[in-house]
Amino acid sequence: MNLVSDFLKLIIPAGLVLYGMYLTVKLLLEREADRHRYDTKNRYTEAVVPIRLQAYERMTLFLERISPNNLLLRLGGSSTTVLDFQQRLLQEIRDEYNHNLSQQVYMSQAVWDQIQAAMNDVMTLINQASGDTRPDAPALELSKRIFERIIQKEKQPTADALKSLKDEIQGMFM
Repeated sequence: MNLVSDFLKLIIPAGLVLYGMYLTVKLLLEREADRHRYDTKNRYTEAVVPIRLQAYERMTLFLERISPNNLLLRLGGSSTTVLDFQQRLLQEIRDEYNHNLSQQVYMSQAVWDQIQAAMNDVMTLINQASGDTRPDAPALELSKRIFERIIQKEKQPTADALKSLKDEIQGMFM
């Protein structure tokens, strides 16, 4: 009996010390894992946030460049007939879109869908305005028809997409 009690006197304190060491090592390892996750997240954020901001900037520029006001001012003297001007405007929009296609990776699907819808609205606006004029009429006629349609709608076709883009950017940082 004396042997058992002596044995327990040694085992119980040793067990408590081992258990305490286990808890200490476990806590240290958890803290190290948390620090590693934090460092990884920081490195990811430092790398990705500037790229995402650049993508948002590029898509804002895309929407501004395809807005009818800017598009017509930029390409106003590039064609002589309505048909030529219509084709030139649509090609410019397609080129801008294709140039920025990869930016969709950095934004939400909802915002990307609105950007595509805005582009399609601008193209539809151009096609409808072109349908209101003779193909051989001066290109200035197409510009007038496009502006008339914008005035009727009281809003740029790219306005909603720009607002969504800005809201998403602000949501990231506020």
